[in-house]
Amino acid sequence: MRKYIALRLAATVAAVPFLTLSAIAATPSSAGPAGLSSSARVWNVDTAHTEVNFSVKHFFTPITGSFQDYDVELMFDKDDPANSKVSARIAVGSVNTGNEGRDNHLRSDDWFEADKYPYITFESSSVRQISETALVAVGDLTIKDVTRRVELPIELLGLKQIPEQMRGMMGGITEAAGFSTGLEINRNEFNVGVGSWAATMIVGDQVNIQIRVEANHK
Repeated sequence: MRKYIALRLAATVAAVPFLTLSAIAATPSSAGPAGLSSSARVWNVDTAHTEVNFSVKHFFTPITGSFQDYDVELMFDKDDPANSKVSARIAVGSVNTGNEGRDNHLRSDDWFEADKYPYITFESSSVRQISETALVAVGDLTIKDVTRRVELPIELLGLKQIPEQMRGMMGGITEAAGFSTGLEINRNEFNVGVGSWAATMIVGDQVNIQIRVEANHK
């Protein structure tokens, strides 16, 4: 499976449910493939510079982790961000908190039931622009057998044209962009870790998901 964190955004969690971006149909005169604006284009997510992270409290101490295996499909329209669309799929089995025993427990039936529900997914339905660098993606986040509509705040960190003399050494890309998003979810709403009184008492209900994405196109 390709290395996929996270607008696309989980974001976690369910122990961390997870995430995505959106799309608003363009007018017929400007619409391209799939009804999107002709200025919308596919951006390739650079997984070497992308992270899907989460944190949750154990008693009082925040414990951090990440998902190492994920896939993000991003259609981004820099001229009209409302024409953007994003989807993400995170492999639950790739959870990594730096402790093998804990990671195996998170994959078990006490938590994510990774064998039965191997992926966390996010599918955007719309995106609205708040400011020049702030967007909100609305879409469905699915963790285990629960799907909930979430609003994902997204910050455009920057856009950069690659100088022509540098494109060869960078694989031919002509432009790069950075995005950041975060979401707090209640794991109980996604049936994560609700079967054990010990887990319910010791591990916090609120899971913080942080996703940072670098993307580019040729």
